[in-house]
Amino acid sequence: MSSSSEVVAIEGIDAVVEPYDWVFPRENEADIDAFWRAEIEAKPALYDGEVLIQHRGALEGGIFRAGYSFTRYKPFLAWHRMGFPGAPVRNGFAVAALRTRDGAYLLGEMAAHTANAGKIYFPAGTPDRGDVLPDGTVDLAGSVLRELEEETGLRAAEVRVEQGWKMVLGAVRVTFFRPVLIDLEAEDARRLMLARMAQLPEQELSDIRIIRSPRDFDPARMPVFLTSYLAWAFGEGS
Repeated sequence: MSSSSEVVAIEGIDAVVEPYDWVFPRENEADIDAFWRAEIEAKPALYDGEVLIQHRGALEGGIFRAGYSFTRYKPFLAWHRMGFPGAPVRNGFAVAALRTRDGAYLLGEMAAHTANAGKIYFPAGTPDRGDVLPDGTVDLAGSVLRELEEETGLRAAEVRVEQGWKMVLGAVRVTFFRPVLIDLEAEDARRLMLARMAQLPEQELSDIRIIRSPRDFDPARMPVFLTSYLAWAFGEGS
């Protein structure tokens, strides 16, 4: 299976919600509570809502098949900050790999009140109950468009979603990249997104960054899984 930086093409994702006993929250309750108190003192806007964590996942014949279960954001964030201890689970999420007419990519800079303030990502979010269909399927394709609109104001009718996915799989994180195109030049698309963001009830992003080549990477604020995908997309990946 791929390393934490290898980009793999996949045909689709078959993800479902199913029972799983993640013992980390129960075994680390006191440490998690102390961590959370410090976090919300610094960033009061953080919310301990439900999120989905991936407890199994494997690529089978071009389809990534995964099982997800619910947890709270508080232990999920603590698990991340504490270095991912305990039984192996993953943060499995989908992102909108947003590309413009002139071939640039558009990424968002996280706002100061968010858990990852200052980091630079594609529009994305940890899946939650809103991404679960009535039959228990985790709708990661739908999550891509929902997060894109919630974070940038761009609507599904204003972009074109390409078929297929790219995946970067690591021990504690699997990122599913869905290519999304907007028929505008990069500067025009950025202006539109900034104007829409200013009207959103909750602004998760403080800026939109234009990435035209690996020279525009900011390794201190862009995670390896993201720069790996972009290097591959610009033709400089392995």
